[in-house]
Amino acid sequence: MNAPLRFNEALLIADRAFKPFQCIAWAQQDGTGNLSLSVIDRTSTRVLGRTQLSSSTYSDPVEFAGLLKQSRDQLSEQSFVLEPWSMPE
Repeated sequence: MNAPLRFNEALLIADRAFKPFQCIAWAQQDGTGNLSLSVIDRTSTRVLGRTQLSSSTYSDPVEFAGLLKQSRDQLSEQSFVLEPWSMPE
């Protein structure tokens, strides 16, 4: 996948990247196009991770994949078990 990602594509990819946990994503209302992501546990009671991404980050498939992998690695280091995942092509 080399074409720039659209906002909705990035949301779907992020959601799949953190299974079995939930990834909640929303756009900032300040008009910058930034995307906020929070990974929460299955009971929706605990935030496991949180980050903000600029539109240039989530629209670049290579950069976005690297950031998702880094976030997954951090969760794994905290003993959270994630389902296998790879960036769609």
